[in-house]
Amino acid sequence: QAQGEVEEAVLTKVSGFAMKSFAERVIEWQQAFGRHDLPWQRTRDPYRIWLSEIMLQQTQVSAVIPYYGRFLARFPDLDSLAAAPEDDVLALWSGLGYYARARNLHSAARAIVERHAGVFPSAFDEIVALPGIGRSTAGAIAVFAFGARHPILDGNVKRVFARVFGIAGFPGEKKIETALWMRAETLLPSQNVDAYTQGLMDLGAAVCIRARPRCEECPLHDECVARREKRVAVLPAPRPKKALPEKSTVMLILQRNREVLLEKRPAPGIWGGLWSFPEIAALGDAACALRTRFGAEVMSEGALPDMRHGFTHYALTITPALLRVTQLERRAHSPGHVWLTPADAINAAVPAPVRAILRQLNGPRVIRRPA
Repeated sequence: QAQGEVEEAVLTKVSGFAMKSFAERVIEWQQAFGRHDLPWQRTRDPYRIWLSEIMLQQTQVSAVIPYYGRFLARFPDLDSLAAAPEDDVLALWSGLGYYARARNLHSAARAIVERHAGVFPSAFDEIVALPGIGRSTAGAIAVFAFGARHPILDGNVKRVFARVFGIAGFPGEKKIETALWMRAETLLPSQNVDAYTQGLMDLGAAVCIRARPRCEECPLHDECVARREKRVAVLPAPRPKKALPEKSTVMLILQRNREVLLEKRPAPGIWGGLWSFPEIAALGDAACALRTRFGAEVMSEGALPDMRHGFTHYALTITPALLRVTQLERRAHSPGHVWLTPADAINAAVPAPVRAILRQLNGPRVIRRPA
């Protein structure tokens, strides 16, 4: 009984906040000042809500909106997505980044067709079991699509909790994340969970932003530990810094009959499932590599300027080598390879740096000749 009383006390009061007061302030603020006209709002369609939540992972709303519209125009429902070739899905995702999201979205759609007769599951355990859906995303889908009561903890919400309650440390660290989840669970209201959830998202996205937060507009500013102790700039703690490894690659731009060769990258790894130029480690190995891989003889036409592309775990320098094909065996026409004009290839499922190279090929070029 004593333990039950303690649990009840925790549920009703957290660090000086009455749960009802905290939730009500968030809800009232959201109703008055939050976002209400995003394309995926005012619907209970789990397909549209799921799509938006996946696209919004580590991506800003302004970047997602045009992709969301184009995606729904091509795949208006779950069945059409499940039936589509992966290449079509990746082509519509191209440029949005984090391509594993698109592959998981496609896999999840097929899993729903196979396991749930094409009906998006409403049970939290079944939602979180789908590819690409973690605890926070599953909670958001359950709340917005089915009116369920589940907490969320995306990056924006972590920042709100860390500042309001003065939780120091990097939110990606296990013990800090556990503490934040406890807050999320404890503060969850019994009613209006959808408005509360949206309110937390909106506060983190528009008010409690990373740099120069608008504290005077926040409904929680009076009790905010970070504001009171002048620690807004240091909470939450950033990811511990470490030097990003530097990597380099040579992309071989094989040109023949006004077309270029693209090859499909394997599904695991960076840009998995997308179409890209063949790659080698060093430019001097190009002729031998192409002779071995494709039976191709080439002549050099110089190179386009080097490009830099940042990933989460390393930085990549790309050297685009321009090569004119003078002889070619049929293996360069094998499955997993395609010859396209640069204009057509731009609209294929290609990574952002490849699309940038294709645009240069399709327009005026600045060519760097070998010394």
